[in-house]
Amino acid sequence: MAIETKLQAPGGDGVLTGLVDATKGLVSRRIFIEREIYEQELERVFARSWCFLAHDSMLPNPGDFWTTTIGEDPVIVMRDSAGKINAFINSCRHRGMKVCRADQGNAASFTCAYHGWTYGNDGKLIGVPNFQDAYFEQLDMEQWGLVPVTQVDSYKGLIFGNFDPQAPKLFDYLGTMKWYIDHLVDRREGGVEFLDGHKWIMPCNWKFAADNFGGDGYHVPVSHASPAMVGFSAVSSAARRPGSGTMVSCTNGHTVIALKPRDAAESVEFEDSTFPELRGYAESIAVEAEERLGPRLLKIMPLVGTVFPNLSYLRASAHTWRVWHPRGPDRTEVWTWCFVDKDAPKEIKDKIRRKFLWTFSPAGSFEQDDMENWQFCTINGRGIVTRRIPQNIGMGVGHDRYSEDYGAVASENSPSENNQRHFYSRWQEMMDAESWADIKLES
Repeated sequence: MAIETKLQAPGGDGVLTGLVDATKGLVSRRIFIEREIYEQELERVFARSWCFLAHDSMLPNPGDFWTTTIGEDPVIVMRDSAGKINAFINSCRHRGMKVCRADQGNAASFTCAYHGWTYGNDGKLIGVPNFQDAYFEQLDMEQWGLVPVTQVDSYKGLIFGNFDPQAPKLFDYLGTMKWYIDHLVDRREGGVEFLDGHKWIMPCNWKFAADNFGGDGYHVPVSHASPAMVGFSAVSSAARRPGSGTMVSCTNGHTVIALKPRDAAESVEFEDSTFPELRGYAESIAVEAEERLGPRLLKIMPLVGTVFPNLSYLRASAHTWRVWHPRGPDRTEVWTWCFVDKDAPKEIKDKIRRKFLWTFSPAGSFEQDDMENWQFCTINGRGIVTRRIPQNIGMGVGHDRYSEDYGAVASENSPSENNQRHFYSRWQEMMDAESWADIKLES
């Protein structure tokens, strides 16, 4: 059964049924703190959404592997000896021990440290101690390989996994978000590569981070006032100007903040004077990028966004892809990488990585502002009375329209919270649905 609650609207002027009421812009604070809701979320959102696993550049050679999670399910992503990408639950079929405890590496096989069951990099069980004398050769090894992630697919080098056999194909799931992803990873021949990143724990619910990156331009001039005041990033300056930025609600819960050309001139590689070489590089590839991405590139500049449920990116300032891994209702493990055009000169890659470290790394000037906000929003939800008071994400209700330029529903004004409403509406739909047959796939 779907979890339901009744929320008293501010001022006592009505009762709302459900955890999310997008028409009025109200969201229950319970969804950020309660264990029962979190457990259902793992089952109904994460276990049947397409979740990011790795990038091709992280697994360049046969035998390469990378360990990650979908929700809280441990996963090994492997390029087998034949070069095929596979993903499996990282749990021994014998007693459940984690088979691979390294973050990444290269291996032809994996041996469980508990009892020694051994698996090939194609997931097959290839060795069992005492197979002859204890199992009497009666264990069907063909049936006891690692459990595969049901669907594994990739888009422009980004590898995703999905546990639900009924889920739509990745191409259809991404929907109108594909062009915005293309803008990040396909503006040059050869695509991008992921550089070394970071991992850390935040004491907050994962949804605060996902919705912030997917549509919260409202907080920038307040939360990030200090770096903006000292001229650390012209992106913040652009965001402070009235009318800059458009909230773009793509299909299936995916969201983007995009800038118009007049604002884009001060964003992305053009951020500030710290690295003027980045502007020269952007100008040098402009023709190639337009040829690959089409005329829409001349009208809009994608800045930041979230692929539902928990993959976010930011091109300006940081050049970062990041995953918000849930680790409980009030804990999130952040995994973040810097991405660069694979064919960019080494000096450009180095400068982009330095910008990434200065802004949105664990010690970055912007990162600390955000984490503090999300932490206290989560903590306040622990209060029995406080959590009865819904969040108000009603800014711009009724002022978003489908736009041919953006290829999606876009806000008429900036700032707006239509992306948050879109994100949480999708979340509610998946929480309520018994199966994918009950979920609307938008094209």
